[in-house]
Amino acid sequence: MDIGVALSVAGVAMAVLLGGIGSAWGVAIAAEAAGGVMTEDPEKFGRLLVMVALPGTQGFYGFLGGFYIMMKIGLLAGAQAVSPMAGLQLLFAALPVGMTGLISGIYQGKASAAAIYLIAKRPEEMGKAIILPAMVETYAVIGLLASILIVSGIKL
Repeated sequence: MDIGVALSVAGVAMAVLLGGIGSAWGVAIAAEAAGGVMTEDPEKFGRLLVMVALPGTQGFYGFLGGFYIMMKIGLLAGAQAVSPMAGLQLLFAALPVGMTGLISGIYQGKASAAAIYLIAKRPEEMGKAIILPAMVETYAVIGLLASILIVSGIKL
C-alpha cells in the first residue's frame, strides 16, 4: 500500500471513529436521562426512545463520509494509486464530518436529555421536544456535506 492510499485510509478511519465516538457519547447522555425518567414512568419508553436515538446519526454520517472516500480511491476494488498529496487532501477532507460528528453528537445528546426532561413533565410537547436536538443535527449534516464537496473536488 502506498503512502497516498494509507493517508486516505487514515481519513476514512478518522471520519468513522470520530462520528462513532460522538454518537456513542451522545446516546449515552440521552440514555441516562431516559433511564431516570423511566424509573418514574416506564410507559414513556416509546417517546423517549426517539430522543435517545437522535444522537446516533452522527455515526452514520461519519460512516458515509468515510465510505465516500473509499469509493473515491476504489478501496473496495483494490485501491488505485493515490499520490501522497491527494492522500493528504483526502485525510483533511475527513475532518469536517469527523469533527462535527464528534462535537455535535455529544451536544445533541445533551439537547436530547433536556428534551427528555421536557417530555417527562409535559408529554404533549413531544413535537417541540424533538426540534431542540434536531437543530444540533444541522451542523453534523453541514460537516458531511462539506466533506463530500471537498472529496469531490480532489483530483487523484
